[in-house]
Amino acid sequence: MDKQTLSFQAEVKQILHLVTHSLYSNKEIFLRELISNASDACDKLRFEALNKPELFEDAPNLEVRVSFDAQAKTITIRDNGIGLSLDEAVSNLGTIAKSGTREFMAALEGDQKKDAQLIGQFGVGFYSGFIVADRITVESRRAGLKPEEGVRWSSEGSGDFEVENIDRPERGTAVTLHLRDGEEEFLSGWKLKSIIGKYSDHISLPILMQKEEWDAEAQKQVTREEWAPVNKAAALWTRNKNDITPEQYTEFYKQLSYDTEPPLAYTHNRVEGRSEYTQLLFVPSKAPFDLWNRDKRGGVKLYVKRVFIMDDAEALMPVYLRFVKGVIDSNDLPLNVSRELLQESRDVKAIREGSTKRVLSMLEALADNEDAAERAKYAAFWKDFGVVLKEGVGEDHANQERLAKLLRFASTHADEGASFADYVGRMKEGQEAIYYVTADSLAAAKSSPQLEIFRKKGIEVLLLVDRVDEWMLSHLYEFDGKPLQSVAKGSVDLGKLQDEAEKKQAEEAAEAFKPVLDRLKETLKDRAKDVRVTTRLVDSPACLVVEEGDMSGHLARLLKQAGQTAPESRPILEVNTEHALVKRLGGNAQFDDLAHILFDQALLAEGGHLEDPAAYVRRVNALLTA
Repeated sequence: MDKQTLSFQAEVKQILHLVTHSLYSNKEIFLRELISNASDACDKLRFEALNKPELFEDAPNLEVRVSFDAQAKTITIRDNGIGLSLDEAVSNLGTIAKSGTREFMAALEGDQKKDAQLIGQFGVGFYSGFIVADRITVESRRAGLKPEEGVRWSSEGSGDFEVENIDRPERGTAVTLHLRDGEEEFLSGWKLKSIIGKYSDHISLPILMQKEEWDAEAQKQVTREEWAPVNKAAALWTRNKNDITPEQYTEFYKQLSYDTEPPLAYTHNRVEGRSEYTQLLFVPSKAPFDLWNRDKRGGVKLYVKRVFIMDDAEALMPVYLRFVKGVIDSNDLPLNVSRELLQESRDVKAIREGSTKRVLSMLEALADNEDAAERAKYAAFWKDFGVVLKEGVGEDHANQERLAKLLRFASTHADEGASFADYVGRMKEGQEAIYYVTADSLAAAKSSPQLEIFRKKGIEVLLLVDRVDEWMLSHLYEFDGKPLQSVAKGSVDLGKLQDEAEKKQAEEAAEAFKPVLDRLKETLKDRAKDVRVTTRLVDSPACLVVEEGDMSGHLARLLKQAGQTAPESRPILEVNTEHALVKRLGGNAQFDDLAHILFDQALLAEGGHLEDPAAYVRRVNALLTA
């Protein structure tokens, strides 16, 4: 095929512009990315060759080679992996089929625009070569194709790239960077080796460079023909953990996750028994940009007998632990394992259960640590990942009790960080339930009128303000034998905490106020299921509650916001007979307007929305001008 000039996909043009004009804080990242791509290509060949061993051709030993030419100002990263066909070169190097591309560009244009670590996180690592190069040439041949079906791709990182067929006897890919002026520091064997040692030491393939020796006569370093490995070429997780330093774990995590921060915690174990596998799992210190996407790719890589199988083995970790990064290497799974087989395999189920328990143990070790600094780490983790962890309460019944102990909430006694165990330890003598209130925000929860009687008696109430809380509580009914009770559901029965005089006073008020209650029921029959005298209000005139078992108003609003249909149910209006506004009801000529105003105010106080705001304004204006 003759040489063709083609245009980049629009998004690639934007990325190339940003890469060449913005990413200067950590230029050396390009070598990590290109070596990582080369390693992936070798892993893919090894995987495809399980069923087609002829793909190895006459070179079964997979490797990555890095070389440089100081005179030509080039660096070449060469692998003998799966390689590219012409169509794949056009598709893979000229377009980006990655859902996170927009987020990537937004992040680069924002506060982190000079953070080259973002490159790998969004799967556009090849383009990082343009940080240091003004032209990149790729020569490749896919394993299994004829030598004359090789391909050469080249571009100066502007709007176009050239592609043509070439003769290439060896399979695999060679990426040659033509360095721009001012980047000569990378034309050094010592510099390249130090970068490889920093970022790619843990890659299980040998990374080879030509040996350099000092020539006494010429008084300079001379490159020899002999190639030698510059990395340990041993997968970190296969080594004895006593021989691995915390710094090596951190570097491996950064290379694995493209994170700039060290992990919050990690665990490295070899499990033997019914299922044999090695796990090296990390909990990040910061939430990734796509944490809230439940369909995101998993962060755990699957290996079988050190052979890379897949990048996003979601079957190895429950969805609520999707933030966990790491590697699992199984000795029992077949090498040709498929995603369907992963879903059904008993061995995979055992690995999933064991890995889940190990991650929860890591979190428990932080949360329950006697060291305040470790507990502070858990508080930071909860701030970023707590909402996701709550999903597990409903999804992972086997570990529900352990997850419940890890939950943290704000409360009327603590702005944040209150656990169920803390709450139970502070319960008043005679208190039989754990009380909570749900709301759209912490401010709304704190000012909820339903809390008034609890504040008066000094009873702590948990303030639940995350969208997932209502769903979570539909699966969690008690903790340590204490039932969870919403302060906005049913009638408030404080049991031993409410003395007989208070109960008698409430009964007498309900009897004396019965004519007004009956009229209120009639006036509000289309809006309220019932109207009754309250036992929970102290300062407010009225509030809305629902029956036990009915859907709360907060949950109904969340469902409507999500475009779902909420079952029709009417709340109960509770009125405070000691309040001046309620006392004015009896015999008032504007009774109907006052009744609707009471209901609307109670709805607004719990965070609800008025169906007819204009009618509410009209009634209030009429009352004010009367």
